[in-house]
Amino acid sequence: MRVYLGSDHAGFELKEHLVSWLKEQGHEVVDAGPAGYDAADDYPPFVLRAAEGVAGDEGALGVVIGGSGNGEQMAANKVKGVRAALVWSTETAELAREHNNANVVSIGARMHSAQEATRFTEAFLATAYSGEERHTRRIDMLSRYERTGELPPLP
Repeated sequence: MRVYLGSDHAGFELKEHLVSWLKEQGHEVVDAGPAGYDAADDYPPFVLRAAEGVAGDEGALGVVIGGSGNGEQMAANKVKGVRAALVWSTETAELAREHNNANVVSIGARMHSAQEATRFTEAFLATAYSGEERHTRRIDMLSRYERTGELPPLP
């Protein structure tokens, strides 16, 4: 599977770890940066490139990493076609895929060890979307809103 990664300085070390681990697992890795540690860098240039890669590459998934993962998730979700989920456990990583068909996972490097983050990533990549009608209906509502700006009708 092709996996796009992007981070900032706070997530740089974890990104490098995950790049190596993903390659060892046989995944094709696209590293959107940064290429080196810079304490003053900003996450949007790297995260947006990773998210755009996922949005334009059907079947690919992404991992974005920062200190908390919050800003990175928000940035990734600005890219049309991206459904990024902030995860903090294996269960939230699995549910992001099963229920929301998330295609990008966001992880806080200051919140989790490399081992935990690796487990979250592994669970995210290994979990398929359930395809359940209720989940598809909700995703379709969001996709339609993203395209048109029109709110879904109230029940």
